Amino acid sequence: MVPISPGKVRIEDFTYNLPDEMIARFPKADREDSKLLVYNKGEIGHTSFHDIVELSEKGQFMVFNNTRVIQARIIMYKHTGARIEIFLLEPLSPAEYNLAFGSKPGCRWKCMTGNKKKWKGGELEREIFIEGEKVILSAKVVADYGSWQEIEFNWDQGNQSFGRVIENGGLTPIPPYLERMPVESDRSRYQTVYSRHEGSVAAPTAGLHFTDKIIDELKKRGTLTGEVTLHVGAGTFQPVKSATAGEHPMHAEHFSVSAGTISLIKKNLGKITVVGTTSMRTIESLYWLGVKLLREGITGTPQEGNTGTPLWLSQWEHLDLPADIPADESLDAVTDWLKHHRLQEIEAKTELMIIPGYRFRIAGRLITNFHQPGSTLLLLIASFVGNDWRRIYEYALSNEFRFLSYGDSSLLIP
Repeated sequence: MVPISPGKVRIEDFTYNLPDEMIARFPKADREDSKLLVYNKGEIGHTSFHDIVELSEKGQFMVFNNTRVIQARIIMYKHTGARIEIFLLEPLSPAEYNLAFGSKPGCRWKCMTGNKKKWKGGELEREIFIEGEKVILSAKVVADYGSWQEIEFNWDQGNQSFGRVIENGGLTPIPPYLERMPVESDRSRYQTVYSRHEGSVAAPTAGLHFTDKIIDELKKRGTLTGEVTLHVGAGTFQPVKSATAGEHPMHAEHFSVSAGTISLIKKNLGKITVVGTTSMRTIESLYWLGVKLLREGITGTPQEGNTGTPLWLSQWEHLDLPADIPADESLDAVTDWLKHHRLQEIEAKTELMIIPGYRFRIAGRLITNFHQPGSTLLLLIASFVGNDWRRIYEYALSNEFRFLSYGDSSLLIP
C-alpha cells in the first residue's frame, strides 16, 4: 500500500451527521450493558458487549491502555468572585508523572486556563479538605505561551502530595461535548477498571465497557492480556479545523511499554486485538521507534523532541522511514535498546497521526467506540477498515447506537 500524502486527505470526506440525541451524556448503569457492533471482513451485525468473550478467539492477545484519569479540572476564585478554571495538561517540574504526583509541597504544570482574562497576575488560593485536614492550594502563572500557561502550584501542608491534593480538590475532566458539569459518579465511571498509572486528562473510552468479570472470562477462554500506558491528552478533544490532515498539528502524548509486554506482542504477532485507539497509537508508535533504532543504532537515541524527551516520534516522521521492516525485527530493536541501556520499559512521546493509506504493522483487531465527525480518531478508524467506515457508522446510526465517550462499542476485524 502506497501512503497517501497528508495534504490530499480532505477532512470533509470523513464527516457524517451526528444527531445530538445520539450522544450518550451519561454512562449506562452497568458497564457491559452496551451494544457491540461487529464488523468482520465486510459483514456487519451487532450483539451485546458481553459477547466480546465469545468473539475473542482462543489465543488472541488483547492489549489494554492502563492509564488512569486524574482530577484535572481545578476551580479557583479571585477575591472579586471571578471563577478561574485551571486544566492540568502535563507536568513540567518535575516532568516525570510519578514524581509530579508525589511532589511535596510544590510543582509546575502545563495548563490551559479558563477565564484567563480575569486572572491578571498574583496568586489564587483555594481551600481543600483531605480527610478533615485543611490544605491551602495556591496557583500563580510563571509564563504564558498563549494557548497554554506554565503554572506553579504550592500548598501549605507538606505531608500531602500533589496527587492527593487534586484527587480531593479537582473535578473529573469529562469531554466538553457532553455539555454538562461532572458529577460524583464520573469519578469511577470515567475510569477503566484496570486503570493504574495516573496521567490522563481523558479516558481511553473503549475500555470503559470492560468489567473484572469479563476480563476473567476472557482469560479463562484462552485470551492473553497485556497492558501499555499512554496518557491521553486534551488534544484528543480538539476538532480538526484544517481542510486537510496535513495542515492539522497533532498533539503529543507520553507512553510507556514494558520489556515483558514487548516480548508478548512479538510472540503473538498476527493475533493482536487492541482495546482503543490509544492502545493502537501506542503499539504503532512502538513499531516506528524500533525502525528508528535500527537506522540509528542501539547505542544512540532517536532525536530529542521539543520537550527534551529522549525518545520521540514526530507527526509525519514515519513517512520518511523504511516501510518494509518486519514487525518482529522492529520489536527486537527496541528490546536490544532496552537491554543496552539497562531499562525495563521504553518511555517516549508520540505525535503519530494515522490517516487513510496507513498500513498497520501490529494489530489485526480493534475494539473502539464511535467517534466525532471529522476527528483524528475517525481518520484512524477509516485507515483501519477503509471506506467501509461509512457503512459501519450508518449501521450504528440506523440501529440507535449511543455515540462518543459514554456510548456503545464496536469490534472491527478488517
